[in-house]
Amino acid sequence: MSQNIPSVILGFPRIGENRELKVTLESYWAKKVDENTLEESASKLRQTHWGIQSNIALASSNDFSFYDGMLDMIELLGAIPERFADIANPRARYFAMARGDENHTALSMLKWFNTNYHYLVPELGEGMVFAPDTTKLKALYKESLAHRRVPKIQLVGPLTFLALSDRGYEANRGLLNALLVAYGEVLKTVASWGSELYVQFDEPILALDPSSERLQDAKKSYDYLASTPGIKSFVATYFAASTEATEVLLQTPLWGIALDFVHGEENLASLPSIAKSDKVLIAGVIDGRNVWACDLGERLEFLNQLATKLPRERIYPSTSCSLLHLPYSVAPEAKIPLEVKPWLAFAKEKVKELEILSKRFAGVKLGAEEMEWERLNLENAQKRRDSKLTQNRGDHSTAKIALQEAKPRTTPFKERIALQERRFKLPPLPTTTIGSFPQDKEVRALRLAYKKGEITQDIYEEGMRAHIKACIEFQEEAGFDVLVHGEFERTDMVEYFGELLEGALITQNGWVQSYGSRCVKPPVIYGDVSRPKEMTLSWSRYAQSLTSRLMKGMLTGPVTILNWSFVRDDIPRSEVCAQIALAIKEEIRDLEEAGIAIIQVDEAAFKEGYPLKKAQRAAYEEFALKSFWIATSSVKDETQIHTHMCYSVFDDIITTILAMDADVITIETARAGNRLLEAFKKVNYDKQIGPGIYDIHSPRIPSVEEMKRQILALFEVIDPKQIWVNPDCGLKTRGWSETKASLQNLIQATQEVRAGL
Repeated sequence: MSQNIPSVILGFPRIGENRELKVTLESYWAKKVDENTLEESASKLRQTHWGIQSNIALASSNDFSFYDGMLDMIELLGAIPERFADIANPRARYFAMARGDENHTALSMLKWFNTNYHYLVPELGEGMVFAPDTTKLKALYKESLAHRRVPKIQLVGPLTFLALSDRGYEANRGLLNALLVAYGEVLKTVASWGSELYVQFDEPILALDPSSERLQDAKKSYDYLASTPGIKSFVATYFAASTEATEVLLQTPLWGIALDFVHGEENLASLPSIAKSDKVLIAGVIDGRNVWACDLGERLEFLNQLATKLPRERIYPSTSCSLLHLPYSVAPEAKIPLEVKPWLAFAKEKVKELEILSKRFAGVKLGAEEMEWERLNLENAQKRRDSKLTQNRGDHSTAKIALQEAKPRTTPFKERIALQERRFKLPPLPTTTIGSFPQDKEVRALRLAYKKGEITQDIYEEGMRAHIKACIEFQEEAGFDVLVHGEFERTDMVEYFGELLEGALITQNGWVQSYGSRCVKPPVIYGDVSRPKEMTLSWSRYAQSLTSRLMKGMLTGPVTILNWSFVRDDIPRSEVCAQIALAIKEEIRDLEEAGIAIIQVDEAAFKEGYPLKKAQRAAYEEFALKSFWIATSSVKDETQIHTHMCYSVFDDIITTILAMDADVITIETARAGNRLLEAFKKVNYDKQIGPGIYDIHSPRIPSVEEMKRQILALFEVIDPKQIWVNPDCGLKTRGWSETKASLQNLIQATQEVRAGL
């Protein structure tokens, strides 16, 4: 297919088909390979990914990153925080900002809108001076040109960059003029590189009910940036509709605008205005966030409907967003049920869908291979609709009734906590961890041998019990008050449950980048969800038998399983969530009957499921809250329910967190200090809370004094009587030596602070 047939990919995964980037990065960090090896591996990945997109008219030259695209923007704009200025080596500085080092804490991390991808938060002080450096950008552009393509340069837009920075949009607004000058310098440099230049500005922030002030800034920004001679620039909004922003952007010199018609059908309202303009519409019709193969016939019909509203030549079919949020390819998957596999399309297959769809839309004849691909696509779309797997195998009324009747625990928290305190007899500032402990090579080798059939289940379980025993012995020796079993049997907090729940499947190689080298394999929920057998009971029972101390039962909550899975799109997400909640409820019942007195139901992804539009949030909030209640509210008063939430801005959901009615919540705050806790202070949060006092995403070992300062700082916003002391997240990805040292320091710091109470 000619590259001249209009089509756009808004971004491609960078981790590699077999997580090559992860392997090389971690070897580099461990000083096992040098910088040349790192660069060679990255270059091979880029060449492969550009090759996959070779028939796409516009694909990005710089969507690859060694860690995070926002961090790359920080470097490009020269927005390096002053505290990293002492690091002369650019590569070392880059990874210090990402991961921290012995002298520097890393930049904070937050979730990229309502996804499970983490971005690094720019630190923009009032006196920030931008010093653009296009060296890396130019190298990537030149490398992609060598692949004989028309490259598209992809940048995080200035409004989104400001809004996602540490102080937020309003506080940073005074920097807009200086920031635009920096962007302008980048564009002027880019304009000197060639004659056919395209720049994609990602501005998903404009889908978040933008204020009139922000819309004015959008007009100002793109009046300036889109006027750069020699560059065809377009703004991409995604994850929701952006009708208000579209009206404003159409009044600027932009070449085009990219709209998400998968997750923002309301964008159809913008078609009359687009038709009156001279802008190209980059139509996001291939879902970049879910793994279901599109129905090419239905998508072509949709595009043809668009073409009745504006000229066909001004419509570029596209992905709804970057394909970063998808696994690499379905093709190598050998264990997906044969009936289900043809229903799926990962990043590589989405590119093929877009190629064929664009060719059909342009009226270009398909080749024989493409015609067969199209035929199978249409056939499989019908088979999925007709399949018994999707035709209400279970009684959907059970989930609907459960949602209707869901309520929180009937006994007020103050009465429950009094019963729990008498039962547990914990000291002030009780200590615990979030759940997982390091999974070293021995653990991973044991699991791999079991999956390959090289060892029996008995040998596998015996090995896992040995790791659990050693983990419990360490926690007892260190002095923890509430123990965990370490979760050695779990590859991932969601993947583990996806393997055990009916109606879900786990891929062999469906890895998706979460941050840096960290990847997850989201379950694919294709049918009705149920719990055919116990999932954690035997492991928790064994762990509790080894100690007289309190042992937490560890579960992943229904909302997090939903939000960190690829979910079927043929019934409401609310029903899927309720089905999962009923399964978790059964597991909680069995844990409680087995004598597990503290049960943690992690809702790490509760916040990220919120729709970007305020008008749509109440419906999500209702079913998410009720699903948590379905799972947890039937326990006895003296059973303590914990939950955990990852890096989020909690201000706008704090009343919902209160309504969840968990007895204890642990949250990631180590990188953000007390800023995230202010929301809890404002509502006089009366339940117990464990703000993480050290950052587990960094290999550095905080000292006792540093941790003491962290604990004492918490007292400024939270009553010491409410505080638990813990790391800010699970420890699975850390090494044992740093973990033991850090946790021993945590215990010593807690004991010294206790002595002063």
